[in-house]
Amino acid sequence: MRAVGFREHGGLDRLVPLDVPKPEIGSHDVLVRVKACALNHLDLWVREGLPGLKLTLPHIPGCDVAGEVAAVGNSVSYPEVGTRVAVNPGLYCGECEWCIQGEHPLCPDYRILGEHVAGGYADFVAVPARNCVELPTDFEYVDAAAAPLVFETAWRMLITRARVRAGESVLVLGAGSGVSTAAIQIAKLAGCTVFAASSSDEKLRRAKEIGADVLINSKDVEFDRAVWELTAKRGVDVVVDHIGPATFAKSLRALTRGGRLVFCGATSGPEATFDLRRSFYRGHSILGSTMSSQKEFEDVMALVFRRKLTPVIDRTYPLEKARDAQERLDKAEQFGKIVLTLS
Repeated sequence: MRAVGFREHGGLDRLVPLDVPKPEIGSHDVLVRVKACALNHLDLWVREGLPGLKLTLPHIPGCDVAGEVAAVGNSVSYPEVGTRVAVNPGLYCGECEWCIQGEHPLCPDYRILGEHVAGGYADFVAVPARNCVELPTDFEYVDAAAAPLVFETAWRMLITRARVRAGESVLVLGAGSGVSTAAIQIAKLAGCTVFAASSSDEKLRRAKEIGADVLINSKDVEFDRAVWELTAKRGVDVVVDHIGPATFAKSLRALTRGGRLVFCGATSGPEATFDLRRSFYRGHSILGSTMSSQKEFEDVMALVFRRKLTPVIDRTYPLEKARDAQERLDKAEQFGKIVLTLS
């Protein structure tokens, strides 16, 4: 089958066309004919090589898949062959103490499609049947592929971990990223006042179109200082941060008393420093979050399918142009999701 992947870790030049066997499926799996696969920064990091991540090469990236079920395992009653589906990229054992509690992202065997196992830059991908949700007949594959990872991540961050409430204020950093465009919409749907920060006026303009109330250009002013001034020295209730050490201390300074910083990534590095005294004195909560449970995935996708939440598409590329797509993502030129399409 056609695929795009890498035979060794490294730069964009390592991403090459592959001709590989069609994946085999287990008794509880389905084989999905990929129609669209959205990009994530994780694709770049996996290609470049993550500490401790050992892969069987060649490796096929791609977390976010939408397509049609082409074959099912012996124990699968749903979905049936021909069903149009989107896939939860989070893979879990289903048997450990955390999985039994429904806390699938805490599973010791937790893996991500396209990171730990072969992903969606290919004609076919094998996934557990339980990870699939059926698409409405009028829902496009490109939109479906753009939703799973970023919406489930933002949903768990805001609804489950930070427990946002109507009337609260939420600051979303990096307003052009996929997770941020999802977080802006979820916070707005929850009845919050949404502050959006970006160094691009164009990205801020588009953030306003999807629900941001207050815009902060972080190229012109430090975002924590701007929040302090805009809120009359109160601060915001919640900060959504996926950037890491470059913003972490400022995110904490932007919080009000009893505020919550929820973070899901470390794009700028793995180690952050901040003033412990300020945070414990002001009663801050620092909340790590990653991906979501299967129920959280199904809950947020139901809202996407009802068009209460809208995947933001930056640009589409054919599979053969995957290198160009990754280059655009690496340069942070996008607003929303970049999606590969397969004929």
